[in-house]
Amino acid sequence: MKAIYHLVIKELKQLLRDKRMRFMAIAAPVIQLAVLGYAATTDVRSIPMAIYDGDKTSESRALINRFTNSGYFETTGWADSPNDATAFLERGKAWIALIIPRGFSSDVLGRKTARLQLIADGTDANSVNIALGYSTLIINGYSRGLAEKLLETSPVKPGGITPQYRIWYNESLKSRNFMIPAVVVLVLMIVTLTLTSMAIVKEKEIGTLEQLLVTPIKPHQLILGKLIPFVLVGMIDVTLVLLVAVYWFEVPLRGNIALIYLMSGVFILTTLGIGLFISTVAKTRQQALMIAQFGFFIPFMYFSGFVFPIANMPKAIQYVTYLVPLRYMLEATRAIFLKGSGIYLLWHDAAALIIIGVGVLSLSIIRFKRKMG
Repeated sequence: MKAIYHLVIKELKQLLRDKRMRFMAIAAPVIQLAVLGYAATTDVRSIPMAIYDGDKTSESRALINRFTNSGYFETTGWADSPNDATAFLERGKAWIALIIPRGFSSDVLGRKTARLQLIADGTDANSVNIALGYSTLIINGYSRGLAEKLLETSPVKPGGITPQYRIWYNESLKSRNFMIPAVVVLVLMIVTLTLTSMAIVKEKEIGTLEQLLVTPIKPHQLILGKLIPFVLVGMIDVTLVLLVAVYWFEVPLRGNIALIYLMSGVFILTTLGIGLFISTVAKTRQQALMIAQFGFFIPFMYFSGFVFPIANMPKAIQYVTYLVPLRYMLEATRAIFLKGSGIYLLWHDAAALIIIGVGVLSLSIIRFKRKMG
């Protein structure tokens, strides 16, 4: 017992003396809880909605006001036709399109059954189910209020309002169709980032990195020689996880598979850059793993929309998510899988990944050269 006691004391002292480990073990959890507490929410609010009002009457405006004043929906676009309304879904600008046809008011006031249409992006099955539930409550509440008003003037029973629901992109509302493409991206990030940081730190630990630095190899050759293998490993991993996603989990792949490889290649720029950065900070593989896990993996998962929709987060947190490369890769991969989106719809995600990737990798290479110089 005495030997164990002394070993415990030694490890605790060693932990407390190491500034990096002390920060990751004590300060990092507190900071993460304070920040991620705002991002980790299952509430579904500010649901982006596109609206087509083909009736343009006081009755149709009253129904729209019910949606916009509920606190659950946020109007992201007004459409000139039903096709324009659904285009918002295709571009990812709305989760739901509310389509009010012409004659809505005359049907309501004529005590006939009035119809309207709600088209939902079923990509995120959980959030859309909740959104459709809110929609039903709002429509039923409006219909009841209108019926009571009409019954005051005539005993003839009103026809009511019958909403027609249509689900796009994930018609069966299977949650795995939403999650599996995201897991594909997450696996790619974990493998490439971890392997890069751990492999370089391992070389530092055993002293072989210093031996390489005194050889005629130039710094940029050393860096490329270290990073290129992980690019190849990343592409092999993309192939393997795609095969599992499509043939084992039967997730529909409606887009161009070459586009997934293209986006993956750009995304790997960021993960290699982060891995290289970690290698300049960490002195041991244990430190590298801690920094990768607490500094990048967990925050990226919460701030990317992997678990919680970004639209539900506070505005300040939403701005932070624009700096997270995983966000753009997740949006692009899900769109390619479920919507069959092409580069003409995903160019902004690709551009963001290129800017972040080149920036992170360049800064990490500069820091690596200075540290090794």
